[in-house]
This record gives sequence, C-alpha cells and structure tokens, in this order.
Amino acid sequence: MTRDDVPADFTRALDRDAADILRYLERRLGAEDAADALAEVMVAAWRRADAIPADPEQSRMWLFGIARNVLANTRRSEQRRGKLADRLRATLTAARAGGAPADEGLEVRDAIGRLAPDQAELVRLIHWEGFAVAAAGEILGISASTARTRYQRARADLKQALSVSSAATGVSNSMDR
Repeated sequence: MTRDDVPADFTRALDRDAADILRYLERRLGAEDAADALAEVMVAAWRRADAIPADPEQSRMWLFGIARNVLANTRRSEQRRGKLADRLRATLTAARAGGAPADEGLEVRDAIGRLAPDQAELVRLIHWEGFAVAAAGEILGISASTARTRYQRARADLKQALSVSSAATGVSNSMDR
C-alpha cells in the first residue's frame, strides 16, 4: 500500500490521535520506549488501514485498541527477555562454580591480546568458540586461505610470546598441538 492508497480517514485519525496515543504509551512505558511503541502502533494500523472506522470516535478507539495490543506484546517480550536473562545468569553461575580458576590461562589470554586484532579474533573464534579455520575466516569475511595464513602466523607469534613467557616462569604452552 502506498501513501496514495491509504484511506483519508486513516491519515486524519493518525494526525488527530497520535499525540494522545503517545501520552497513553508514555504513561505506561516511560518516555524512552513510548516513541518506539507509537511507531509499532502506526505500522500495525497502517497494515489494517482499510479497516479503520469512518467515525472519529470509533477510529480513536480502534487506534487505542491497537496501542493496547502493542503494550501487551511489549510486556510479554520483556517477561520473556527477563526469564531468558535469569536462565543465562543461572547457567553462567553454574559454569563458573565448576570451572577453572579465574587466573588459569591468563598468560595465553594476554599473549592473544597482544596479537593484531584480526589475528586475535581468528584465534579466539577457533580456540574459544570451536570454529574450524575456514568457518572462522568466513565469520571474519576473509577467504579460507587467508584465514589459514593468518592463523599460522598467529600461532607462530603466540608460540614465540609464550616460549619467552614460559622460559621466565617455567610453564609449558598449549599452542604446540
């Protein structure tokens, strides 16, 4: 539907009632989220513009009904996000409780952090996230051969950095796999 296809009743209703709907949403969501919710109301109303009542009071009620539905959807989404955040917190807490000490692997993380940013991210994707070299390259937007070359260079740089570090502390490195 183009602007020319939108019924005049719809345009008039939005012009007339948008400020009231915004205030309605602000009172329920706060000023920060109300504008986004109003945009959702307008999109939902625009999709059904051919169903808007011709009577001004009825069209106002119709728009407020849509706003009420947008509020309900927003609240459900917030509840789902909250529950997901709670589950993630519980999972992370459980993982930390059974995990390695916080300083384990600190030398390796520091050495990775000293690599060039593109090499460091490649190493992290491969070793921490479990991606194959070609897949990590795809994520980074580089060819598989470029990823292999960068990875080999990163391994050599890390091996050098860790051998210097381990010589000082007497620790063997884990990059010799």
